[in-house]
Amino acid sequence: MNTHEQRHRNAHLGDKVLFSGEHLLRLREAVHDLCWLLNRGYARHSAIKLVGDHYQLPKRQRLAISRAACSDGSRASRAAKCLPIEAIKDRQLVVDGLNLIITIETIMAGGVALRCRDGCIRDIASIHGTYRQVHETGEAVTLVGQALELFKPENVLWLFDKPVSNSGRLAVMVREIAQAHNWNWQTALMDNPDQFIIRSDRLAITSDSAVLDEVGQWVNLGACIVANFFPAAWIIDFSGVNGPD
Repeated sequence: MNTHEQRHRNAHLGDKVLFSGEHLLRLREAVHDLCWLLNRGYARHSAIKLVGDHYQLPKRQRLAISRAACSDGSRASRAAKCLPIEAIKDRQLVVDGLNLIITIETIMAGGVALRCRDGCIRDIASIHGTYRQVHETGEAVTLVGQALELFKPENVLWLFDKPVSNSGRLAVMVREIAQAHNWNWQTALMDNPDQFIIRSDRLAITSDSAVLDEVGQWVNLGACIVANFFPAAWIIDFSGVNGPD
């Protein structure tokens, strides 16, 4: 990773080609076909490879379709458990820290993000086991805090992946920002935060597909932040893509 990439989580070289024009039309077709396979019970990994090979997609486009697509059943289940943002009032929240922060960092830096079939906003960044703070990190955390405080949660627990390098430093930054604003936040490092979120009685804030399929209730905070703070963000919309009957 070069120095410029460490300062910002912005668009990758070639993204403007990979995610525009005819390439984008092919991606929509690929998501359509991937949903068709998922609806029929194909294993996700095998289905992504099959569709990616068929359309000859490079790695970054394969990552995009994998995050954009889901089965009809998953989309319906996630929608049924998704509460409006107003539901966080007086609730205890649990936040998938890296999941949310990296997405907001990407949007702030002008990188490409996806409005996926389930309505979630997802980035296509890949941290490869090491998180690096970027220019937008502190601002992203502060913006999340300001958005949450509009609806007055009781408290917020931020979880970070202990195996990911530098996640501890990020947790310290989050605590310091919370203290500066007098927000009732806590942070924790865990080996498997996904399982904690799934088992927790707290209202979840995440866009992780595997977590959303298992969690009891969640709020689509990322989509709310984009709608209210970043109306001009580079968002590729796959929310209307359907698998064929």
